[in-house]
Amino acid sequence: MSTGAQITASGLVMTYGDVRAVDGVSFTVAPGEFFGLLGPNGAGKTTTLEMVEGLRKPRAGTVRIDEHEPWKREPALQRRMGVQLQSSSFFERLTAREQLDTFGALYGVAAGRTDEMLEQVGLVDKADNRTEDLSGGQKQRLSIACALVHDPDVVFLDEPTAALDPQARRNLWDVLRDINDSGRTVILTTHYMDEAEALCDRVAIMDAGRILELDTPAALVRGLDAPVRITLAPGTLGVEEARGMTAVEQVADEDSGLTITTRDPARVLTELAHRDALAGLSVKGASLEDVFLELTGREYRA
Repeated sequence: MSTGAQITASGLVMTYGDVRAVDGVSFTVAPGEFFGLLGPNGAGKTTTLEMVEGLRKPRAGTVRIDEHEPWKREPALQRRMGVQLQSSSFFERLTAREQLDTFGALYGVAAGRTDEMLEQVGLVDKADNRTEDLSGGQKQRLSIACALVHDPDVVFLDEPTAALDPQARRNLWDVLRDINDSGRTVILTTHYMDEAEALCDRVAIMDAGRILELDTPAALVRGLDAPVRITLAPGTLGVEEARGMTAVEQVADEDSGLTITTRDPARVLTELAHRDALAGLSVKGASLEDVFLELTGREYRA
């Protein structure tokens, strides 16, 4: 099992002409932690990740992976890092097995490692297929396998489930959980809030090159202090009866049923139980997506 690696970013700045793409970003990732960078298009997520990976040298600030500065490209550190880029490229006309064999050979990895990685990412039955014949989800899994073939301590994943269908995304989540459960430190960028909520120990929400909030998904949602929506099956309760209940803030009569808004769901649910009105109801609290929209706004981004 990997021991992970600690990542420390302090005051990172990256500029392109007059544009400050990253503006004083600081965070620390503990060994074995699953950390998420979230933000709208142009927030600076990928640029931040590229500085932490060592693909770009910061204009200002420092990055350390344990005691190493990644932009110096030290061989000892490179062997400990696995990188899955936002856009994956493979050697032409090679099969999935040959791709992994080639990546493994670059790190001096034994040939038997290929079979292990194909098993881990669920591509055993596609081992002899050329990469151009693989589906989008299969290519993403192969890309992650290539990033893991040398057994790195820290893994960087830049939008690994972008453009995948819901089934492929959920299957890939299992692979990502296994990566982290093996002790590796993982940094993920994603636009999917449910993905971050399901996978990440902590998340940093970025916009305009800065970190707006950083905490566990649950703590960020609690800090929003958003009301809970309880939707009853049609005909279960009258509008006026619902409005007369304790702790009810709003009542809306919708096609899907009566929706009650409250900040004290336990009390409302208790009253609904006394009225024998629990059958078919649904309860929806705030989510990380609500936090994201509250912090970054709802306007379209380029």
